[in-house]
Amino acid sequence: MKSFDVKRWVRSPGWFWGFVISAVLCLFGYILNTMLSELDSGNPWGLTYGWAAAFFLIGAALYGIRRRMLNYDIGRSHTWVQFHVYGGVLFLLLVFMHSGFRLPSGTLTWWVWLLSIWITLSGIAGVALQKWIPKMLSSGLAIEVVYERIPELVNQISESAERLLESCTEPVQVFYEKNLAAALMTPQPRLIYYLDITGGIQSRIRQFQYLRRFLSSEEKDTLDRLESMYKTKLELDAHYTLQKALRWWLYMHVPVSLILLVLVALHLYAVTYY
Repeated sequence: MKSFDVKRWVRSPGWFWGFVISAVLCLFGYILNTMLSELDSGNPWGLTYGWAAAFFLIGAALYGIRRRMLNYDIGRSHTWVQFHVYGGVLFLLLVFMHSGFRLPSGTLTWWVWLLSIWITLSGIAGVALQKWIPKMLSSGLAIEVVYERIPELVNQISESAERLLESCTEPVQVFYEKNLAAALMTPQPRLIYYLDITGGIQSRIRQFQYLRRFLSSEEKDTLDRLESMYKTKLELDAHYTLQKALRWWLYMHVPVSLILLVLVALHLYAVTYY
C-alpha cells in the first residue's frame, strides 16, 4: 500500500500540515469547551471563536489589498496566498464552532453563515481552477495569450483572412464563406474545451484536405495560410473558454467576500454594543 504523498497535492506541505494541526487544536478546544461548560455564542468561549474567525477573515481579505499594492514590500506573495487559502478554511471552521455547529437563528447571522460557506467553497473551487486551467492550457495548445487581448487578436486574424481572400480563386472564397467566415468573426466559447483542450482541432481542420486536392500549388499555399489562421483562432477560443471560467469565478467570489466583510462588521458591532 502506497503512503500518502502530500507534495503531489499541495505546493507547500509545511502550510498544509500547519493547517491540519491548527484545525485539530481548534476541534480539541471545542470538545474541551463542551465538556467544561455550556456552549453559547455569547459566552467567552463562543466570543473567542467568533473573534478568531473575524481575524482569519480579515487576514484572508488583506490578500486582495496586498495584490493591489505591489509597489510596496509587505511580505512574500506565496505567504499571503497560503494564508488566504488555509486561513479561509479555518475561518469557516471557527464560524461553525462559534454557532455550536447549529443553524443560526437571526436574519443577519443566517446571511453571515450562508455567505461564509459560499466564500469558503468558492475559494476552494478557485484553487482547483487555478491549478487545473493553466495546466490544461499548456498541455495541448501551441500559443499563450492574455485573456484581455483575445478579442483583439481574433479581430486581427479575421481582417488578415479577409485581405488574403481578395486574391483567392472562387473555390477558396466559397469554402471560406461556408466554413470559416463565421468562426473567425468573434471568440467562441465551447464546452468541449473543458473535456478536450484541443476541442477536436485536428478533426475540424480536416475539411481543408478535401479542397486542397483540387487546387494549384499557389492556391494550396493560400489555403495553408488560411488553415494556420483557423487553427490559431480555435486555440484562442480554447483560451477564451477556460480563462473566462476564472473571470466568472472572480465575479462569484470577490464581491460576495466584500459583502461578507460588511455583514461580519455589523455582527461584531451588534455583539459588542448591544
